[in-house]
Amino acid sequence: MSDILCEIDDGVAVVTINRPALRNSVTYAMWREFGDLFARLSDNRSVRSIVLTGAGQDFSAGADIAEFATVRDDLAKAKDYEVAVDYGCAGIAHASKPVIAVNLGYTLGGGAHLAMSADFRFAHSDAKFGIPAARLSIVYGVQATRKLLSLVGLTEAKRILYSGQRFGAERALGIGFVDRVCADPMAEALAYARDLRRVAPLTQGGAKYILNGLSLGTFDADVADGLIDAAAASRDYAEGRTSFAEKRDPKFEGR
Repeated sequence: MSDILCEIDDGVAVVTINRPALRNSVTYAMWREFGDLFARLSDNRSVRSIVLTGAGQDFSAGADIAEFATVRDDLAKAKDYEVAVDYGCAGIAHASKPVIAVNLGYTLGGGAHLAMSADFRFAHSDAKFGIPAARLSIVYGVQATRKLLSLVGLTEAKRILYSGQRFGAERALGIGFVDRVCADPMAEALAYARDLRRVAPLTQGGAKYILNGLSLGTFDADVADGLIDAAAASRDYAEGRTSFAEKRDPKFEGR
């Protein structure tokens, strides 16, 4: 069975990290697979929103450190590994659809990078978070650190990275690392994902690009202008105007 599962139902794709016996730790091959999978979901017009979760009791305990002796045992391999991590997480962050991470159990290290790459994070009240890079003499990657900084601010990012200590869901909510703490985050994430299907996907994709670009330093005005122009010339824009005049719910198609 695959280490990453994907099921699509009524416009919502559920992507599941599927290594529960190893707390859903992520292998080198899986980082690459995340990037490829989310690119396909981004291009799939039948998918309107995405939920990212882990099988069993955890979201992800991060990178599979057992692999490091072979896939990250010298400087060249360490650089290649970081490229793979950034590729996988960029696939999530740059997906044109809204992505909601459901955080159960542990969300640690590279698992935190996966979660931070989503647009929203819904956590169980018992969830635990942390970035233990300081306990391995690893400098957390630039892309992951930038996402952490954009979520929690400079002082909290320093606290998390300097100490490597874990923190609970309530603290994660208080500092802005997660958006919602609840007893059944999967049910709430699915309900929210279904609710997001009702509005214009071109608006969501354009807003996501502009907001992420401005906050993460990847903004390109030409790309943003292209997204704005595409929405203005779209059938969905015509449908939005018509449905408003006819006082009915719009039927958007993403084109």
